[in-house]
Amino acid sequence: MARKLKPVTWYIATPADGIIEKSRTAGTPVNLAENVGQVIDHPTPCTTLWFDEGPFSYFRMDKRVGEVLEDTGIWPAVWPIRLWTVQPLGETGNWSHHHYPYRLLSHQIRVLEETDPWPALGAAGRDVLDVIHGQIPERAVRWAADWDADPEGMEERRRNWRLCGTRDIGRGEWAQAAADLTSYARRECGAQRWAEHLATDTAARSLADGGFSQDAVDYARSRAAELTVATQHQAHLDPYILDALCGVRLDSTPSMAPVAPWARSGSRS
Repeated sequence: MARKLKPVTWYIATPADGIIEKSRTAGTPVNLAENVGQVIDHPTPCTTLWFDEGPFSYFRMDKRVGEVLEDTGIWPAVWPIRLWTVQPLGETGNWSHHHYPYRLLSHQIRVLEETDPWPALGAAGRDVLDVIHGQIPERAVRWAADWDADPEGMEERRRNWRLCGTRDIGRGEWAQAAADLTSYARRECGAQRWAEHLATDTAARSLADGGFSQDAVDYARSRAAELTVATQHQAHLDPYILDALCGVRLDSTPSMAPVAPWARSGSRS
């Protein structure tokens, strides 16, 4: 019996108003929110397939939702975004099926529906948002206070965390590389990059009026990004790596250790 292929779902991400950002930049705004169920023709299609003849030469969509926030034209990273499923129509193409197997380009699409946006931050997107909005504002203050209370000591601890592992917890620099490789293998690079920027921006806003040194702010921003990345990859990295990303060895007291989703549940399912 022939194996039935699963239908491919194609995604496009937009800002909150539903307009494709690159179309806005080009001066020919295409609003997906106003065209659900409708077919949209590209307003200025490229004549040579598939070259960028302008800032918006074709519709670009992704079948790996963890990459949908890459190359959208939306920057700086914002949340919420809106996520749409679309159907490519007519001729389609790709810059390189080797380097971009998850991306498709077309001059015509049908907007199918709006869907939940959190998968754009990876399979653990809900947990990522919970950490960014529910944990980082308070923890950023503690991280910055730790740094300013003992800058030289914290700098040494941070250096040891980065370069030296222990029997129970990995080296920080290696843990970061392992997370990057995981995001690449799972096609969640766009998700990781977006989540890191959301996390660091949240930390910076939380410290804006706190009178902390710039070094303390930078430290808190890096801790926020690392905790968020650990949360994103919680189901695919061992505790040896996750604890390094969470900075367990860096916290001054156990009570300050990040309460990550896998720690709350007692598992990494």
